Amino acid sequence: MELKGKKALVVGAGKTGIATAHFLREQGAQVTITDCKPRTELEEEVEKINDRIRTEFGEHQLRSFLEAELIVVSPGVPPIKPLRAAVRNGKEVISEIELAGRFIRTPIVAVTGTDGKTTTANLIERILTNSGKKVFLGGNIGRPLIDYARTGQDCDYAVAELSSFQLERTYRFSPHIALLLNISQDHLDRYRSFRKYTLAKLRIFANQQDSDFAILNWDDPSVSRASRRIKAKKLYFSLTKPLKPGACLEDGTIVCQLPSGRKETYPTKKFKLRGPHNLENIMAGVTVAGLCSCSRAKTQEALERFSGLEHRLEFVRELKGVKFFNDSKATTVNSARRALESFREPIILIAGGRDKGSDYTPLRDLIREKVKVLILYGEARTKIAQSLSGLTETLSVENIDQAVPRAWAKSSSGDLVLLSPACSSFDLFSNYEERGKVFKTLVMDLKD
Repeated sequence: MELKGKKALVVGAGKTGIATAHFLREQGAQVTITDCKPRTELEEEVEKINDRIRTEFGEHQLRSFLEAELIVVSPGVPPIKPLRAAVRNGKEVISEIELAGRFIRTPIVAVTGTDGKTTTANLIERILTNSGKKVFLGGNIGRPLIDYARTGQDCDYAVAELSSFQLERTYRFSPHIALLLNISQDHLDRYRSFRKYTLAKLRIFANQQDSDFAILNWDDPSVSRASRRIKAKKLYFSLTKPLKPGACLEDGTIVCQLPSGRKETYPTKKFKLRGPHNLENIMAGVTVAGLCSCSRAKTQEALERFSGLEHRLEFVRELKGVKFFNDSKATTVNSARRALESFREPIILIAGGRDKGSDYTPLRDLIREKVKVLILYGEARTKIAQSLSGLTETLSVENIDQAVPRAWAKSSSGDLVLLSPACSSFDLFSNYEERGKVFKTLVMDLKD
């Protein structure tokens, strides 16, 4: 891709947009970065932009979109009017992932799915690293993938977590190994239908060839239906069905059969990750390990050491026999469902936040069976209460500051207090991390 002298416009001045602008400038492009936020709200970001990059803040200028020869869109930017106008005028509009993919020579392991992709990407990085591989980890977590394109690219593998937003405007991007963990309703405030959201996820496989690999969840009907058109070699994982080649669970042991005929087993007894959904993530990870020729012993070692990530079924503390878990990353109904399935104790569930157009009724059976008290907060509390009415004792509060002491007051020894919101955090917090940290602080401040 020839960039020297090309007029390039980067839309979005966040971490990804700034890294993209610097990459384009280093390649000799004439770069402008645009953001609808005023400069006063972007002071920290502006400091990272050098004076060879033009900036437009406060309002997107249609002329800049129509004059650009290449437009690179940051993942958080929706299809705004200037972008649609640029597409109608034949402009090349791509994502940062697409741009990075055209310059990266290292084999890419790309992970997507509605839930579990961050945990799985980190787990894969730990397994590969523990087996002596040199690995870049980025994408939707940590560093943008374009950062790796800027470096010497001296790793054995680049592991990338990818969201549907990042995959939307990809056209040639082709990972050597692509994983689709699951698909459930999410971001319906951005996508017009579940089908549109699914199609965005499936772009991860669009340019793979028969020399590449696709790793898929057999137990997820949306994934298995969508897998029919994939050209890459398909390997499935399942909690219920023996698969060859693929990975499955047999008598407390993960059995992975590789296309080469090699068979590996991984006892699960010492794994620290909780829940059946994490067993799925682990099966996906060991399949990647086998394809990348990792040592079985080193893989088992990495699996037993990996205790999960912050804000994902994270144990906070135990107080007078009551355990507190932070699952703030559960921003979808499906992720909240998976959290509830992970525990046997009576649960006091704290849920709510900003609704994403979700249907909460799939939680009804689990609420009835497992939840002792349901505490709802935030913008979505009324909608959730209407969907889950009559199942258990339900309380409504304005915010988490009120929810935590109410949960503690309702709890008894042997209970479990779980923050698993099933909603985004943007009504009261800047992101799910801030929400999780506030929850943990409130829990640590509780007194006997």
